[in-house]
Amino acid sequence: MLRLPTPAAGTEIAGLGHAEASRLMDNHELEGMMDTSDEWIRQRTGIVTRRIADGQTVADLATDAARHALEDSGLPAEAIDLVVVATTTAEERSPNTAGRVSAALGLGADGRGPGIMDVNTACSGFEYALGVADQSIRTGSATHAIVIGAEKLSSVTDWTDRTTAVLTADGAGAAVVRPSGTPRIGPVVWGSKPALADAVRIGPPSGTFSQNGREVLRWALTDAADHARAAVERAGLALADIQVLAAHQANLRIIEPLADALGLADRIVVTDVTESGNTSAASVPLGLSRWWHAGRIPEDVPALLFGFGGGFTYAGMVAMTPRRG
Repeated sequence: MLRLPTPAAGTEIAGLGHAEASRLMDNHELEGMMDTSDEWIRQRTGIVTRRIADGQTVADLATDAARHALEDSGLPAEAIDLVVVATTTAEERSPNTAGRVSAALGLGADGRGPGIMDVNTACSGFEYALGVADQSIRTGSATHAIVIGAEKLSSVTDWTDRTTAVLTADGAGAAVVRPSGTPRIGPVVWGSKPALADAVRIGPPSGTFSQNGREVLRWALTDAADHARAAVERAGLALADIQVLAAHQANLRIIEPLADALGLADRIVVTDVTESGNTSAASVPLGLSRWWHAGRIPEDVPALLFGFGGGFTYAGMVAMTPRRG
């Protein structure tokens, strides 16, 4: 008979961190690059500014966010034995971005490095990655993990296409995950919509980001809320228990209707998209961390994390916000 390790009762987010790309780009800069205007962008997306990485790689952003999360958690880097990076814009196929982060953090100095993997489900990537880390710790495959969403969408943006270029941005967010005596990260609810596989894509012949905005909006307005509710129910909670909504920062005109559909408009609804733009897999942890460190999110309350996008994929779970002190 196989002998399985004694699993952890649950896991929790011990710390959050983020990295903002080096250059601030406002809407007026885009006016000089394409047929658009500050008013047009604000009305259709809610975005006012976004960050663009000049001289920074995806791994650079991921590493900076990881360091920030480790500092917030109070855990030493050597405690980490699993690194999971969600990205769809990695510069290298091999080694993966998680391996670059592990090396930059100095993990494995004793010759035994952590497990390293990249997850590519585009805008739902962080939630997929967090689900993998939670399950790995609860089954004994890992003890402490760092989960990162990092993107450099500027590298795959067609800067002449105003339907996509006004959205895209760069950045990273991270969470340190550790064992907990009680479950503080709920089960991940994940899935896909195969019929919409080409609705959001990065690939040939152009190699740039493209999307069918109408199809994405239709799915977000008709299907997203049901999957988000399922994540709350899977955690054994009701929507009335949720205090924070951190959804994919795709577009303010999607986030606000989703909050309304869930009855969460009067709670803390992360709208970091207005300042950071759409950063795909990085958007949920980036917004969550920026608001956490700004004191806009309280400790120890249920937060609904929900991402959706390219593939066409979706994933979500409820996680308690970290405890300070």
